[in-house]
Amino acid sequence: MKRFRRHFIGDRAFYRQVTAIVIPVIIQNSVTNFVNLLDNIMVGQLGTAQVSGVAIAGQLVFIYNLLIFGSLSGPGIFGAQFFGARNLEGFRDTFRLRLWFCATIFALFVMAVLGFHDQMIGLFLTGEGDPAVAEAMLGYGREHLLWMLPGMLPFALAMSYASTLREAGETILPMKASVAAVLTNLVFNYLLIFGHFGFPAWGVMGAAVATVISRFVELAIILYAVHGKKIYPFMQGVFSRIRVPGPLVKAVLHRGMPLMANEALWALGVTTLNQIYSMRSLYVLAAISIASTISNLFNVFFLSIGNAVAVMVGQALGADDMPRARSTAWRLLFLAVAFCIVIGALMAALAPVFPRFYNTEEAVRGLAAEIILVYSALMPMMAISHTAYYVLRSGGSTVLTFLYDAVFNWAVIVPFAYFLVKGTDMPIITLYALSQSIQVIKSGIGLVLIRHGRWQNNIVGAS
Repeated sequence: MKRFRRHFIGDRAFYRQVTAIVIPVIIQNSVTNFVNLLDNIMVGQLGTAQVSGVAIAGQLVFIYNLLIFGSLSGPGIFGAQFFGARNLEGFRDTFRLRLWFCATIFALFVMAVLGFHDQMIGLFLTGEGDPAVAEAMLGYGREHLLWMLPGMLPFALAMSYASTLREAGETILPMKASVAAVLTNLVFNYLLIFGHFGFPAWGVMGAAVATVISRFVELAIILYAVHGKKIYPFMQGVFSRIRVPGPLVKAVLHRGMPLMANEALWALGVTTLNQIYSMRSLYVLAAISIASTISNLFNVFFLSIGNAVAVMVGQALGADDMPRARSTAWRLLFLAVAFCIVIGALMAALAPVFPRFYNTEEAVRGLAAEIILVYSALMPMMAISHTAYYVLRSGGSTVLTFLYDAVFNWAVIVPFAYFLVKGTDMPIITLYALSQSIQVIKSGIGLVLIRHGRWQNNIVGAS
């Protein structure tokens, strides 16, 4: 029992550090996802075509968001280790590099959307159903996606600042900015979707405009705190130059390109899976959208552990303290699984409740509830996979991370789901459960990789 406690439980100092990192992230993400749920319900009052159109646009925005997160991942593993080694100029250089990456991704994504939006949206409209309904979904998806574009640059900038601050252990400011943004989004959704208090009733366009406004609010709060009040010494002088030293760029690209590719391919994999499921019916994506929005309320607990892994394990590796990095990784993994056993049970109990708030067909609500049940049963396995991903990433094992995450999804999960949809006539919920249950295999591989220990690398010692 003592050995178990030593390896998996930890002491008070460990939990004080975990709490300082995790609680603000949980609060931030909980508020964000709860407001997203309310937003989704508001759009859900407009009808199934509107829900589906916004859900399709959301799949494409999701790809952009993951591309941004991927571009931050490479500099991020260096940033956490630079901060752990007290190399603040190196830390600031990682922030400058994030800005260059995000600006490039923003420009490329906007050009792709402006040139090919109908083709991209149409990929999700191949399932059985009324062609008139499909045309309506296409129109709503196009409208929502195009109005979302102005908010994508402030989102990328805010995420660049937030990830940099978190790597320095500062989680409160990103939390405050995010909470203010989502509350702004909620208020303007109420005003602009339905036209309350003299505002125009813009429907799905109003939902997009509200999101754009909230993105600018979030960025403004962060910029004021960092550059107006100047309360973070490690960020002072960050714009004294914009050039990043060539050796660091090469090192980040060497370590980070697999992570950037991973995030892009992982997002495309999730989107492709949803597109495969949508081959069965035009309404499947609406059910998945409802289930995903609700599931995200509960995901915050194990997702927040990923932030703790990135900071705590990354800083221990940067300080060249391998025993602390190893014990921290196992303790955080155990904590994530324990969280998810409890949270998954609560999520399963509430599965039939949330879909009832949507003004859509009974079949859509029933399918959404079944998808939530499947997801809740797999939450502990997803917690293991998620924690393993961050452990591998923290030590710069980016090629292994790429193989573990994106390649596994594309080589195993996506082909299996496609085979089930095209090669069988089983009900959608059965094939969804079977394809998602491969997470059990992935989590087992993750445990083996953590135990092997090849991820324990100090990558900034020679940078």
